[in-house]
Amino acid sequence: MVRIDSHQHFWRYSPAEYDWIDDSMAAIRRDFMPEDLKHEMDAAGFHASVVVQVRQTLEETRWLLELADTNPFVVGVVGWVDLQSPAVNNELDSVMAHRALVGIRHIVQAEPDGFLARPAFHRGIAAMTARDLPYDLLVYARQIAAADSLVAQHPEQRFLLDHLGKPDVRASEYDAWRRDFDRLAARPNVWCKLSGLVTEADWRRWTPGQLRPYLDHALEAFGPSRLMIGSDWPVCTLAASYRETIAIVIDALNEYSVDEQARVLSGTARAFWNLMELPV
Repeated sequence: MVRIDSHQHFWRYSPAEYDWIDDSMAAIRRDFMPEDLKHEMDAAGFHASVVVQVRQTLEETRWLLELADTNPFVVGVVGWVDLQSPAVNNELDSVMAHRALVGIRHIVQAEPDGFLARPAFHRGIAAMTARDLPYDLLVYARQIAAADSLVAQHPEQRFLLDHLGKPDVRASEYDAWRRDFDRLAARPNVWCKLSGLVTEADWRRWTPGQLRPYLDHALEAFGPSRLMIGSDWPVCTLAASYRETIAIVIDALNEYSVDEQARVLSGTARAFWNLMELPV
């Protein structure tokens, strides 16, 4: 079985282009490139990955696609285009011409309230639907309800929720997250990544036991056929190593059948992004 990391990042660090990496994240103020990730993946028994944008530029998307060309283990790119642009159709077509482009993401967690209700954004989502191109939802827990409203208005669009909707594990926030998370999980056109939890907890004091209720509930709400494992490397290294981050999810799968585990570790990602013929 080819194990697939569904969520990781690359960058050549510069303070101007990565100003979101503040002083608390000083440890990741450096370059993170494919050769660095490949070493971590090999050690953890993973074989392929999907890289996800972190900058809101077409330049970065094209760079990530170039990295996919030269690194066969990078089997997909979730890039960015300006979904609110009048030229969104042309921009989508330009990046979709590359075989590795598998989805689009916008960093909604950094946007003001009401962003997901903008008519121009909805037109961009409709343009993706017409191309059968998935959209990654990156929102905080408080924004899940707004994300659910967006999803409800685009029932033919496939959505993928990053990081379980970023519950505030640090503050032990659970009930409100679970209520809104369940509404989103009930939508048949939404899938979810089991990723990103370690950095929502206290980076120095987290325990696997603090994360398990969120993972267990996600497994119950979505089921293995709509879940995929992701590391969120290198951001995860603020709180845990690559291997530790992956192990948290794998441990949560122990009570599931071999087939169900295989779906989370590989099958869901392969089917969702049509990665049937992996070049690794």
